[in-house]
Amino acid sequence: MNKDSKIYVAGHNGMVGSAIVRKLKSDGYTNLLMKGSSELDLRRADDVNDFFSNNCPDYVFLAAAKVGGILSNDKYKADFLYDNLMIQNNVIHAAHVYKCEKLLFLGSSCIYPKYANQPITEDSLLTGLLEPTNEPYAVAKIAGIKLCQSFNFQYGTNFISAMPTNLFGPNDNYDLQNSHVLPALVRKFHEAKENRLSSVVVWGSGRPKREFLHVDDLAEACVYLMNNYNQDSIINIGTGEDISIKDLAVLIKDIVGYNGDIVFDQSKPDGTPRKLLNVDKITEEGWKAKISLKSGIISTYQEYINQLNDKAS
Repeated sequence: MNKDSKIYVAGHNGMVGSAIVRKLKSDGYTNLLMKGSSELDLRRADDVNDFFSNNCPDYVFLAAAKVGGILSNDKYKADFLYDNLMIQNNVIHAAHVYKCEKLLFLGSSCIYPKYANQPITEDSLLTGLLEPTNEPYAVAKIAGIKLCQSFNFQYGTNFISAMPTNLFGPNDNYDLQNSHVLPALVRKFHEAKENRLSSVVVWGSGRPKREFLHVDDLAEACVYLMNNYNQDSIINIGTGEDISIKDLAVLIKDIVGYNGDIVFDQSKPDGTPRKLLNVDKITEEGWKAKISLKSGIISTYQEYINQLNDKAS
C-alpha cells in the first residue's frame, strides 16, 4: 500500500476496525475511507455497490461483522448467519466488480473443528464438526473464506483471509449478555469489588483453555499481511500461548484488586475444550505478537475505568 492509497476499513467503529484505523494513521496512511453502519448498511447490496462505485477503494480491510459471546451466538443463530453472510458477500463481490487491488477478509478461530488437534493448523479447516454454540457464525466465516478463494481462482483477484484468535482491548464490548469472556470477567470483577460482593460467578468449569490476542497486535498483523502476504491459503493470527479460563479469572481478579471468591457454574456450557492456534506460518512470514496478556489486561481495565468515568461525568 502507498501512503496515499484509497483504503476502505469496513467496520471502522468496531474493536477490530478501529484498531486497524489507529495503526494505519500511525503508519502515515492518509486516504482512509470510512462509513458507519448508520450511513452504509453493508447488508444491502445496492448501497454497497453505490459506495464502491463512488469511491473505488484500492485496498479493503473487511473487519465488519456481527459478533458476540457464547450466549448471543447460541441465542441469535439466524442473525449471526444472515447478517455476516450478507455483509461479506456484498463487500467481497463489490471489491471484485470495482477492481480493488487487494482485500483482507477477517475470519475467526471458531471456523476450526471443535476437536481439532492442538495447536490448530490452517489445514484443519473442514476436517471435523464445529462447536454447536457458534456454528452459524463459523459457517458464515467459512463461506467468506471460500468466496475469497473462489474469486481468486476464477478471476485472479488478490483476496486474502486471516484467522485471528480471541481478541481483547480498546473498544471492546462489556455487555454481560453479549460480550466475550475476557471483557465480561473484567466487568464482573470490577462490579464485585465496587459492590463488595463475596463471590463472582464464572460460567462453566474453568477448565477450557483459550488464547487471547490484543487487538492492537491484530491490527499490526493485518497491515503487515496486506503489505506482505499474497497467498490464497488462510493464515492464523495469534500469540501461540493459551490459558485456562480458571487461571484467566484469577489473573483478572488480581489485576482488578477483588478479594472475594470465584465460583464456577458448571451448569453453563464450556464451549470448545481448547482453542490454540498454530502461528508457525505467520511467524515464518515475519510477524509476531508483542503485547503480553497481563500488560494487555492492565491497559484494558484502565480503559474500562475511563469509560465508566466518562459516563459518570
